[in-house]
Amino acid sequence: MAKLTPEIKGFIAGKMAWVGTADKDGVPNLAPKGTLKVLDDEHLVFADLFSLKTRAALEQNPKVAVAVLDKMTGYQIKGTAELATSGPVFEQVAKGVKEAMPDLPGPKYAVKIAVEAVYSLDPGPNAGKRLI
Repeated sequence: MAKLTPEIKGFIAGKMAWVGTADKDGVPNLAPKGTLKVLDDEHLVFADLFSLKTRAALEQNPKVAVAVLDKMTGYQIKGTAELATSGPVFEQVAKGVKEAMPDLPGPKYAVKIAVEAVYSLDPGPNAGKRLI
Protein backbone atom coordinates (compact mmCIF):
# COMPACT_ATOMS: atom_id res chain seq x y z
CA MET A 1 0.00 0.00 0.00
CA ALA A 2 1.17 3.55 -0.76
CA LYS A 3 1.06 6.50 1.64
CA LEU A 4 -0.39 9.78 0.46
CA THR A 5 1.81 12.81 1.13
CA PRO A 6 0.45 15.88 2.92
CA GLU A 7 0.73 17.75 -0.41
CA ILE A 8 -1.43 15.20 -2.25
CA LYS A 9 -3.98 15.03 0.57
CA GLY A 10 -4.26 18.82 0.58
CA PHE A 11 -4.62 18.91 -3.20
CA ILE A 12 -7.52 16.42 -3.18
CA ALA A 13 -9.58 18.36 -0.62
CA GLY A 14 -12.67 19.94 -2.13
CA LYS A 15 -12.01 18.92 -5.74
CA MET A 16 -14.14 16.95 -8.18
CA ALA A 17 -12.67 13.54 -8.94
CA TRP A 18 -13.18 11.22 -11.89
CA VAL A 19 -13.34 7.53 -11.00
CA GLY A 20 -12.55 4.91 -13.63
CA THR A 21 -13.67 1.31 -13.28
CA ALA A 22 -13.99 -1.70 -15.59
CA ASP A 23 -16.28 -4.69 -15.29
CA LYS A 24 -15.16 -8.33 -15.52
CA ASP A 25 -15.22 -8.11 -19.33
CA GLY A 26 -13.06 -4.99 -19.34
CA VAL A 27 -15.88 -2.60 -20.29
CA PRO A 28 -14.77 0.78 -18.91
CA ASN A 29 -16.82 3.27 -16.93
CA LEU A 30 -15.90 6.81 -15.89
CA ALA A 31 -17.93 8.81 -13.38
CA PRO A 32 -17.52 12.16 -11.63
CA LYS A 33 -17.43 12.02 -7.83
CA GLY A 34 -17.93 15.17 -5.82
CA THR A 35 -17.73 13.33 -2.50
CA LEU A 36 -14.16 12.01 -2.74
CA LYS A 37 -12.27 12.50 0.53
CA VAL A 38 -9.01 11.37 2.07
CA LEU A 39 -9.86 8.84 4.78
CA ASP A 40 -6.29 8.43 6.07
CA ASP A 41 -2.73 8.22 4.72
CA GLU A 42 -3.48 5.04 2.74
CA HIS A 43 -7.18 5.31 1.80
CA LEU A 44 -9.64 7.45 -0.12
CA VAL A 45 -13.40 7.22 0.20
CA PHE A 46 -16.44 8.41 -1.74
CA ALA A 47 -20.20 8.05 -1.45
CA ASP A 48 -22.44 6.40 -3.99
CA LEU A 49 -25.50 8.50 -4.54
CA PHE A 50 -26.49 7.58 -8.12
CA SER A 51 -23.74 5.24 -9.40
CA LEU A 52 -25.32 2.09 -10.81
CA LYS A 53 -22.56 1.42 -13.37
CA THR A 54 -19.75 2.19 -10.90
CA ARG A 55 -21.19 -0.20 -8.33
CA ALA A 56 -21.80 -2.96 -10.87
CA ALA A 57 -18.23 -2.70 -12.14
CA LEU A 58 -16.72 -2.64 -8.63
CA GLU A 59 -18.71 -5.72 -7.62
CA GLN A 60 -17.06 -7.56 -10.54
CA ASN A 61 -13.61 -5.94 -10.47
CA PRO A 62 -12.40 -3.91 -7.47
CA LYS A 63 -9.53 -2.19 -9.32
CA VAL A 64 -10.04 1.55 -9.68
CA ALA A 65 -8.29 4.66 -11.01
CA VAL A 66 -9.09 8.12 -9.64
CA ALA A 67 -8.10 11.37 -11.37
CA VAL A 68 -8.14 14.66 -9.48
CA LEU A 69 -7.33 17.78 -11.48
CA ASP A 70 -7.10 21.51 -11.04
CA LYS A 71 -6.44 23.38 -14.27
CA MET A 72 -3.24 21.85 -15.62
CA THR A 73 -2.05 19.91 -12.59
CA GLY A 74 -3.26 16.79 -10.87
CA TYR A 75 -2.84 13.22 -9.74
CA GLN A 76 -4.01 9.80 -10.81
CA ILE A 77 -4.41 7.36 -7.95
CA LYS A 78 -4.73 3.63 -8.53
CA GLY A 79 -5.99 1.18 -5.98
CA THR A 80 -8.42 -1.49 -4.89
CA ALA A 81 -11.93 -0.63 -3.78
CA GLU A 82 -14.08 -2.10 -1.05
CA LEU A 83 -17.84 -1.42 -0.84
CA ALA A 84 -19.37 -0.66 2.57
CA THR A 85 -23.10 -0.49 3.29
CA SER A 86 -22.68 -0.28 7.06
CA GLY A 87 -20.04 0.24 9.70
CA PRO A 88 -17.83 3.17 10.72
CA VAL A 89 -16.64 4.17 7.23
CA PHE A 90 -20.16 4.10 5.79
CA GLU A 91 -21.53 6.07 8.76
CA GLN A 92 -18.78 8.70 8.43
CA VAL A 93 -19.45 9.11 4.70
CA ALA A 94 -23.23 9.23 5.18
CA LYS A 95 -22.87 11.92 7.85
CA GLY A 96 -20.63 14.00 5.60
CA VAL A 97 -23.06 13.76 2.69
CA LYS A 98 -26.02 14.73 4.88
CA GLU A 99 -24.16 17.77 6.25
CA ALA A 100 -22.87 18.93 2.85
CA MET A 101 -25.94 18.12 0.74
CA PRO A 102 -29.02 17.83 2.98
CA ASP A 103 -31.45 17.84 0.03
CA LEU A 104 -29.94 14.75 -1.58
CA PRO A 105 -30.74 11.19 -0.56
CA GLY A 106 -28.25 9.44 1.70
CA PRO A 107 -25.61 7.23 0.10
CA LYS A 108 -26.41 3.66 -0.88
CA TYR A 109 -22.85 2.65 -0.02
CA ALA A 110 -19.38 4.04 0.51
CA VAL A 111 -16.36 3.06 -1.53
CA LYS A 112 -13.11 2.77 0.42
CA ILE A 113 -10.05 2.74 -1.85
CA ALA A 114 -6.72 1.30 -0.70
CA VAL A 115 -4.12 3.46 -2.46
CA GLU A 116 -1.54 1.41 -4.35
CA ALA A 117 0.15 4.03 -6.55
CA VAL A 118 0.04 7.74 -7.37
CA TYR A 119 1.01 9.23 -10.75
CA SER A 120 1.51 12.80 -11.95
CA LEU A 121 -1.04 14.27 -14.34
CA ASP A 122 1.03 17.43 -14.80
CA PRO A 123 1.95 18.28 -18.41
CA GLY A 124 5.56 18.12 -19.49
CA PRO A 125 8.42 15.71 -18.84
CA ASN A 126 6.90 14.30 -15.62
CA ALA A 127 3.52 13.50 -17.20
CA GLY A 128 2.52 9.99 -16.15
CA LYS A 129 5.51 9.60 -13.80
CA ARG A 130 4.90 7.40 -10.79
CA LEU A 131 5.28 9.51 -7.66
CA ILE A 132 4.44 6.94 -4.98
